[in-house]
Amino acid sequence: MEKPNAPSCEKNREPILGVLRQHFADRQQVLEIGSGTGQHAVFFAEHLPHLIWQTSDRAENLPGISAWLDEATLPNTPPPLLLDVQKTWPAGRYDAFFSANTLHIMPWAAVESLFAGLAGILAGDAKLAIYGPFNYGGQFTSDSNASFDRQLKEVAPHQGIRDFERVHALAQRAGLSLLEDRVMPSNNHCLVWQVVRGIELG
Repeated sequence: MEKPNAPSCEKNREPILGVLRQHFADRQQVLEIGSGTGQHAVFFAEHLPHLIWQTSDRAENLPGISAWLDEATLPNTPPPLLLDVQKTWPAGRYDAFFSANTLHIMPWAAVESLFAGLAGILAGDAKLAIYGPFNYGGQFTSDSNASFDRQLKEVAPHQGIRDFERVHALAQRAGLSLLEDRVMPSNNHCLVWQVVRGIELG
């Protein structure tokens, strides 16, 4: 099949890689939630060869991800897993998680399910990195983000840029503590949390 292509992946991959080089330097197994086209996975797995980069997504996106992985033939990218945050989660535990440009696409109930599901597969010192646009104090950080939010809601009313404070509250409920909120190009942020030691996980 022809590989799917998301131009945004080409634009944001280098800045995201800078965050992952720092925070995932001591990690071993990453679960990418919502791998989309698979482009990020191939790029990050190539540049971070110490990581096993496990892709995942809903069923309709798995063939496209496989097309990217099959072409790259990297040794650290196993076949993609089916993951629907409101239905199907993989077994096992991971010490790192990554997701890009997903929270503003999902319904809010699915965002809640994502963090609730994470709590069951976080390793004892796991880290979570999430990239995308966020509001702060209920306000857009730029006119372009406000325009983007309108476009999202025109496509589907359940979509929209999420409030950092509400997302952070879900992370805290899952036993995670914020390590960094890094400002990224194009009015995006990369949020990194880590499991709070001593928290009993599900």
